Amino acid sequence: MRVVVMAYQDIGYVCLDELLALGAEVALVVTHPDPAHENIWFRSVAERARQASLPVLRPPSVNAPDVVAAIAGLAPDFLFSFYFREIVGPEVLGLARRGALNLHGSLLPRYRGRCPVNWVLINGERETGVTLHYMEARPDRGDIVAQRAVPIADDDTALSLNRKLGEAARALLRATYPLLAAGTAPRIPQDHARATCFGGRRPEDGRIAWHRPARRLYDLIRAVTAPYPGAFTTYRGERLFVWWARPLDLGARVGAPGEVVEIRPGAGVVVATGSGALLLERVQLPGRDEQRADELAVRTGLITGERLGGDEAAGERA
Repeated sequence: MRVVVMAYQDIGYVCLDELLALGAEVALVVTHPDPAHENIWFRSVAERARQASLPVLRPPSVNAPDVVAAIAGLAPDFLFSFYFREIVGPEVLGLARRGALNLHGSLLPRYRGRCPVNWVLINGERETGVTLHYMEARPDRGDIVAQRAVPIADDDTALSLNRKLGEAARALLRATYPLLAAGTAPRIPQDHARATCFGGRRPEDGRIAWHRPARRLYDLIRAVTAPYPGAFTTYRGERLFVWWARPLDLGARVGAPGEVVEIRPGAGVVVATGSGALLLERVQLPGRDEQRADELAVRTGLITGERLGGDEAAGERA
């Protein structure tokens, strides 16, 4: 059974690796050039393909006529998309004799769209997973072949959850690929009435809104901490990145949102939020190394009563 794989990111690497372990005849791998502005923390799909002596294309667009012609010439039985970032057009989808399938990082129909691993953390979900589904012209709507659930731990970050989803994707392919090859895999229509959709995220979306509850701010921080761009506030006119923090339940309101209410030597800095407080643990100013928040307080003379976030701490409402 001949397949063409379109893949990127660490989950793309894992899925290609598993297909090769299963003995799939991978005729071509299409991936992306690594963006110069991006922190490349994941393993290379192109390198894994080269290790297996597979032909690799890294075109500006998989929908370009020369790429369409190259795939058509291979007459693939299946196309697989594993965390491929471009929307695959109908002309490419129609080239697979037995279907085109995508591996999505959520339990569809929930969390359709971009960045599902970040969004489930931001929204405080306790479970997510991976879904293998047939592709249609509109993303993430096709019939489901298989799903595998993944519990979300309280201290999971986007990186740790991504690793869990990769292992779930590997197990899902191991169980499902033989069924696809045999023509016995199920096709389960999605319930579109239950669908939720989310868009892409920008670094600016990591801004901390101090009027929100501490727990929700913690969920934001763990969703975008390294290797992602990070959550941030402002401190004396500079952007202060918060790489790790913990929510605290201090009972009654202890200060205005964004107000420093305590400096804990050896632990961090406690900041009031709309409900509860955050213990800032690891922070970083531009041009400086990451450090403990209490060490930053000593070095810069931060005192209790000072406000983080400037006017945004007092003025934002959502």
